[in-house]
Amino acid sequence: MVKSARIFVAGHRGMVGSAILRRLRSEDYTNIVTRTHADLDLLDQQAVRAFFTSERIDQVVLAAARVGGIWANNAYPAEFIYQNLMIETNVIHEAWRAGVERLLFLGSSCIYPKFASQPMQESCLLTGPLEPTNEPYAIAKIAGIKLCESYNRQYGTRFRSVMPTNLYGPHDNYDLRTSHVLPALIRKCHLAKLASNEDWEGIQRDEALHGPIPEDVRESLGFGEAGGRKPRLLLWGTGGAYREFLHVDDMASASAFVMSLDDDLYSRFTEPMLSHINVGSGEDLTIAELAKMTADVVGYRGEIVWDASKPDGTPRKLLDVSRLRSMGWRPRIGLKEGIEATYRGYCEAALASRPEAV
Repeated sequence: MVKSARIFVAGHRGMVGSAILRRLRSEDYTNIVTRTHADLDLLDQQAVRAFFTSERIDQVVLAAARVGGIWANNAYPAEFIYQNLMIETNVIHEAWRAGVERLLFLGSSCIYPKFASQPMQESCLLTGPLEPTNEPYAIAKIAGIKLCESYNRQYGTRFRSVMPTNLYGPHDNYDLRTSHVLPALIRKCHLAKLASNEDWEGIQRDEALHGPIPEDVRESLGFGEAGGRKPRLLLWGTGGAYREFLHVDDMASASAFVMSLDDDLYSRFTEPMLSHINVGSGEDLTIAELAKMTADVVGYRGEIVWDASKPDGTPRKLLDVSRLRSMGWRPRIGLKEGIEATYRGYCEAALASRPEAV
């Protein structure tokens, strides 16, 4: 990519978008365009059209999306499919209308069938039923891939798609009603450690910073009306599902890498109607193993309890990353190292929120 290119990073305040923004700036891209939701509603086609008409964008990174964990996907399926379809349709179509030739669309590993063979190759797409708990979100992301491919085939654009595994890192969402598994684990372990130390004021500060503590978690901590009970770490499911994780800074590195690939190399490893690229670590572990690792990092030494009445989700979601590795990219941040860095950031935010820090 040309360093002076005018690059629009959609979703720059989110975890992925902010990481990509940091990455581009570190590589001396100086003409980056961003908009907050208040400045530009990506659900509004006319507003998006006016933006592209006036701003003369050269390239787009489409990291904006409505995202969430199992609870959020189950609770708001209509919002997840509608908002994601509208965002990607508006941005991709109006980018084409404005003459933008290069665009990177960020999807998700949930696009693959629930029982896809492991590790999941890009060719697994559309070969079986999806995981019901996040089907609306997955369908929207599949539509985004096909939008990019369709505009490429009909109009000769160079729109590309990357499918990340589970991401974590700075600026993650720790709201226990809507967060993904790893940030939820970090917060629950932290709360359980505070409860074990009878730091009830710390728990109240954490709630003010990261959102309400659900009643079942509050009860497991022995907090409030459940006062006096021995704190436990309460987790959803059986712990037997497997998941793969990638630090968001590695995802930003991969995004910049794919965006900058020359057309010959990109086309050598992709097909016009199978053009998306998996991005992951190529390694997975059970949620139970992840819980133990996270508890060790956080310093929680108490009991871990599993609520098997809650869903595990897809049994396994390991990506086949051979396509991207053949192109020359590999991740650099190990899982434990990444969790340690993420938890340090979590604690620093907690310290900054203390009244005496103001």
